[in-house]
Amino acid sequence: MHKNKRPAPAARPDSSQDREDAMAQRLATLAGDLAAREDRVANREALDIAETELLRIIRKCLHQGKDDTLHEALDYALDEDTDACRLLKERIEDAAENVLFRRDDGQELEVNAFVVPLFARTAGGLRADQCFQDEEAFDLLRDSFQQAQLESREAKLVLVSHAYHPDELDRLGYSQVQAMVREAHEAMTRKKAPAAPTIAQSMSGWPESGFGPDDVAVELRYLLGFTLKRMDDRFYHVPKSETAADAYFETRAARFRQWAKDIAPVVKRCLVTDGRDIDLDFLYQDLFHGGKERGMAEYETLQWMAELHRTLEAHGADPANVRAVAGPADVEGETVLRVNLYDEAGAMLSSSDKPLALAGELASGVDDACDALMSMGLKSLDVAKRFDADGNAVGTRPYGH
Repeated sequence: MHKNKRPAPAARPDSSQDREDAMAQRLATLAGDLAAREDRVANREALDIAETELLRIIRKCLHQGKDDTLHEALDYALDEDTDACRLLKERIEDAAENVLFRRDDGQELEVNAFVVPLFARTAGGLRADQCFQDEEAFDLLRDSFQQAQLESREAKLVLVSHAYHPDELDRLGYSQVQAMVREAHEAMTRKKAPAAPTIAQSMSGWPESGFGPDDVAVELRYLLGFTLKRMDDRFYHVPKSETAADAYFETRAARFRQWAKDIAPVVKRCLVTDGRDIDLDFLYQDLFHGGKERGMAEYETLQWMAELHRTLEAHGADPANVRAVAGPADVEGETVLRVNLYDEAGAMLSSSDKPLALAGELASGVDDACDALMSMGLKSLDVAKRFDADGNAVGTRPYGH
C-alpha cells in the first residue's frame, strides 16, 4: 500500500493527545454511521447532520495541518469497517483537492487540483536539469487543456512547470494539497501573483535514478494543475440519465485520447532537450489523489509484469503453458493479493504478493492481475478463496466462473 509519508508527530501534552485521539475516533465513528446508513433507508436529516459534522472536522484538521489525526482516523475506521474507511478516505481527499470559495457577490467558485500521469520510455532515463526548459512548449501545454476541451474555456487554469516524480507527490500530505489549492486560487484571482510557498516546496526534487546511458528506462511522472470554475458552468454538469451520462464521459474520454496524441510532441520538448528519443503514454486526467493512485497502481503493475517476464524467461517457460493462481493471503496481519505461477508439471515457478489499496476491493485487484497475466499470454487462470498459512491455495476455481 502506497501511503503518504509523514514525520513522526512531536510529543504533545496528554490533554492535547487525548483531544486528537478523540477527534480521530469521532471521525471514524461518523464515517461508520454514514457507511451503514447509506445501505438502508435512513432518516435524511440524521444523515445530513452526520455528513455536516464529518466534513466540519475534516476541514478543521486540514486547516490546522493535522494530517496525523486524519491518518489515525483512517486507521480506526479500517479496524472497524472497510466501507467506513473507504467513505472517510473519499471525504478527506475530496476536501483536500476541491475547495469552494464564495465571492462577495455571492457567486460560488470551485478550485480543484488535478494530475495527468504519464509514462516516459527513454534511453538513460529522464534528467531533472532538462525538464521544462522550453518555455514556448510549456505555454502550449498549459493552453492545450482548454483548447482541447479538457477544461472549460470559461474556467481559469494554472499548470505547474514541473514533471513530478511519484516520491514528490507521495510526500504531500492532505493539508499541503489543500494549501496548494488555496495558493492556486490566489494566483488566479489576484492581479499581482502572490507567493506560493507550498507549491514551490512541493517540487522537492527527484531521487537518483541509477540508470546508465544505455539502460532502457520506463518512468512515471505527473503533470499537476489547478482549475478554477464557476459552479454553474454547464461544461462540468453530468447529465442525470444514465445513458446521457455515459455519453458525456465517453465524449470526454475521446477528447482526452485525441489530446494525448496531439500533445505528445510538445510534452517531449518539455521533458528532454538533448534530442534523445522518448515514447510517452498518458493515463486519464483525474483529481489529485485518484490520479496519483492510478498512476502508482499502473507503475507497480508494469514492474510486476516485468519481473514475471524475467521469471518465465529464466525458466524457459511458454506463457501459454503456465498456470496462475490468484487470491488473498495474510502477511503479518495485512491482506495482500498473492499470485503463484506453476509450470506444466505443477512445480511453482514464482510467488509474488501485491499490496491492496487502502480499503481496496479484492475483486478488482484479482481482475487487474488476471488482465495483466492474460496480456502476457497466460491462458490458465484460477482464483483461490485464500492461501493458507503454508502457502497452499484453498478453494480454487477458474477465473471468470
